[in-house]
Amino acid sequence: MKRFALALVLAACASKPAPAPQQPPEQPAGAAKDTRSPLEQRRDAACEVVGKRTAECAAADSKALFQAGKIKETEFKNATDPAVVAKDAQVYADKCKAKRDYSSRQIRVLEMCPKYESECEPFLACLQNLQPQTK
Repeated sequence: MKRFALALVLAACASKPAPAPQQPPEQPAGAAKDTRSPLEQRRDAACEVVGKRTAECAAADSKALFQAGKIKETEFKNATDPAVVAKDAQVYADKCKAKRDYSSRQIRVLEMCPKYESECEPFLACLQNLQPQTK
């Protein structure tokens, strides 16, 4: 009898319901689905990074020109103002994103130049590879 009671207890413990499988989180009702292709998503992300770097390089160039006495202090302050640098970065990124005919090679150039070139001069030289290849 003890064995039968023990078997019932073990059977009762073993028959716990399995936990419900977790569902992936649903998007909120108002969230828009990204309809861009993966290539367009890569282009847009790279354009943001390159825009920031080119604006930083322009500010560094203004600093060098000011130190060399080639521009006035007001021009230097205007060119290196954080709001101006941010606006320059956004303008570049917007123009870059609007370009619809980038090849996958050109998008790769946009992705790789900021990663591999830490100095402005080589970075800007790297961006020359954005030019379409001639056949």
